[in-house]
Amino acid sequence: MLKFLLFSLFLMPLSYYGVWWLVHLGLFILMFLYYFSFISFYYFCNLGYFIGCDIISYLLILLSFFICNLMIMASESINRYNYYSNMFLFFVVLLFFILFMSFSSNSLILFYLFFESSLIPTLFLIFGWGYQPERLQAGMYFLFYTLFSSLPMLFCILYFYVFFGSLTFSLILSFDFCYFVFYLCMIFSFLVKMPMFIVHVWLPKAHVEAPVSGSMILAGVLLKLGGYGLFRVFCLLIISGIYYNFIWVSVSLVGGLFISMVCLRQMDLKSLIAYSSVIHMGLVLSGIMTLNCWGLIGSIILMVAHGLCSSGLFCLANIVYERLGSRSLYIIKGLINFMPSMSVWWFLLSSYNMAAPPSLNLMGEIMLFNSLISWSLMNTFLFLFLSFFSAAYSLYMYSYSQHGGFYSGSFSFMGGYLREYLLLFLHWFPLNLIIFMSVMFI
Repeated sequence: MLKFLLFSLFLMPLSYYGVWWLVHLGLFILMFLYYFSFISFYYFCNLGYFIGCDIISYLLILLSFFICNLMIMASESINRYNYYSNMFLFFVVLLFFILFMSFSSNSLILFYLFFESSLIPTLFLIFGWGYQPERLQAGMYFLFYTLFSSLPMLFCILYFYVFFGSLTFSLILSFDFCYFVFYLCMIFSFLVKMPMFIVHVWLPKAHVEAPVSGSMILAGVLLKLGGYGLFRVFCLLIISGIYYNFIWVSVSLVGGLFISMVCLRQMDLKSLIAYSSVIHMGLVLSGIMTLNCWGLIGSIILMVAHGLCSSGLFCLANIVYERLGSRSLYIIKGLINFMPSMSVWWFLLSSYNMAAPPSLNLMGEIMLFNSLISWSLMNTFLFLFLSFFSAAYSLYMYSYSQHGGFYSGSFSFMGGYLREYLLLFLHWFPLNLIIFMSVMFI
């Protein structure tokens, strides 16, 4: 693991020499090296002094590699116009380094440190390369929501250290007491990061104001930090979880229904995709909270699938924004007249967003469906409506953007670049590929 860490560390100074393609190539090589160090164990291996990985870490680190590579590929305009491209590369590599450390940390306090550190480069991406002046307000929302929710968790971790004498994941035993305030403080930071309905307000704001790279890393990986944290923490809080988890399952599923209806009223394309992220992460959260095998594995699968699918949709929204200078569905409708080949990608990613076969999203949702119904039969109706509305807002997004009378100011328009088609293919292809390896998960 240390070789990957040092490789990414030495890419940081390289980003200041103005060799965009070399940093990009270095990250791709590193991704393939990591991919071939494949592990299929449920206990920590590839151990270093303070880092290692199990199957969950492996999948999420691989996702981080992939999304960071695609971020650089999607942000070609920053390189073309030399809009502080060296600084941009530095922040992307720094963010990857922090994510790598977060997912591979062996210790709870080390995980907490890097979990919080991921805030800084993301904030710089939003402030530095965002679009509207409102990005300052969005960044502040993002900062204060995360920091406010994280402080109680730090106190709980310190208490854990006093109680157990260690914070290494493999040495901590289950916490036998059932104490609601302690349990809430421990998981609240992850609920905000995912984000759960009620504390989700920062996410649409951050997405709408962030550049395409910021949106991709937010939707692709940073929301998964919350899910990964819950996986690690619930090893310790099983007794409390059995008593109190029904609260979060109920809030997530009912909140998903409300936000589905909000999605059907959105006119901003990025905002619609951001709200759909809240719904999918609500499903992931409810799957983790059931604490059964189907729910936990389904959550991992849906996290990976959502990371790729949602990131691809943000890329499509950015391609349209670069051409037309707007993300409003009133202005960008009728795109099939201008970019018919891009319409295929809109269709494929929209259909995968609503978990159509043969996508990885479908596999994750089937497993979560089994998990939630075995947990309580009442969830059948909620999941039923959630699936229906998921299809409804995905179709609404596709049909409104592609069909209809086009805006007359859109005639000076051009098709897609080869780079953009490759970018979308690299988002879409793994969603089909991984489902053939589904035996590994089950």
